[in-house]
Amino acid sequence: MILVRQEIGDVLRDFRLQKGRTLRQVASKASVALGYLSEVERGQKEASSEILASVADALDVPISTIMREVGDRISVLEGLSGFPDVVPDELVASVEPEFSLR
Repeated sequence: MILVRQEIGDVLRDFRLQKGRTLRQVASKASVALGYLSEVERGQKEASSEILASVADALDVPISTIMREVGDRISVLEGLSGFPDVVPDELVASVEPEFSLR
């Protein structure tokens, strides 16, 4: 079973390590308890959107980049070749004209 919280935690940890920051530094900058952020990174706790935004800001990484990486990793786990860069035609057709992506 794929756990989204596990993938989010892995991505946050990977970005933190790439930036050369400690858990304590990121937790402090994001105003999040150190223990809680540790649990999020280990996939033991689910972070709210507010926490994710704070941690993304503390890492100087757009939240869209974090979520894209999570999506890509889940796609691989599901056996897909990658996260599609376009919206499938059958989904575009179901969108009301004022929200059209074309």
